[in-house]
Amino acid sequence: QLRDCIQKTLNEWSSQISPDLIREFPDVLECTMSHAVEKINPDEREEMKVSAKLFIVGSNSSSSTRSAVDMACSVLGVAQLDSVIIASPPIEDGVNLSLEHLQPYWEELENLVQSKKIVAIGTSDLDKTQLEQLYQWAQVKPNSNQVNLASCCVMPPDLTAFAKQFDIQLLTHNDPKELLSEASFQEALQESIPDIEAQEWVPLWLLRYSVIVKSRGIIKSKGYILQAKRRGS
Repeated sequence: QLRDCIQKTLNEWSSQISPDLIREFPDVLECTMSHAVEKINPDEREEMKVSAKLFIVGSNSSSSTRSAVDMACSVLGVAQLDSVIIASPPIEDGVNLSLEHLQPYWEELENLVQSKKIVAIGTSDLDKTQLEQLYQWAQVKPNSNQVNLASCCVMPPDLTAFAKQFDIQLLTHNDPKELLSEASFQEALQESIPDIEAQEWVPLWLLRYSVIVKSRGIIKSKGYILQAKRRGS
């Protein structure tokens, strides 16, 4: 689904721009299909819940967190997001996720809560020990933690007990461990825009958002926002 979205957007975007622009390909390009994005009517904002999950793809600074949230607010026409869950940042194979890996991203999320860009923040795939360490360290506490049902059919009892004690909502998800690889992104780019040097471009982050009508519990709209950069730029 994600790769289809990327390819469709790039195909449509490249068909509407000058071939010279593709050949020159500056370092910053905004590939947006405005008709595919539904901004939220300010009069209906109170009736909508805007939630997002942020996937850090590249090994880059935590400033990606602010960029992603700012872009999501701009695209959807809102001043703040109701909730943001951060997926575990990428780490080397064989290394266990620790609090140190998560801290810079969490601190940026806390800043966004304090500046009223986000109402609530949560985590994904933390076990009881990891969640407890984050909870004890954090100034703004996680209000939710997603658990992948592919890795456990039943919620771990120790995690359930801890979440209940500190009023943390346990949610489920079925996202793959790697939602978008560098190679997969570059393949989609090459297929959509053959003239581009696809290997020069690397994805930084991916944000998936959904807009839910609170009173009816239905999804009004959903989509992805992706940022990539040219190597060395």
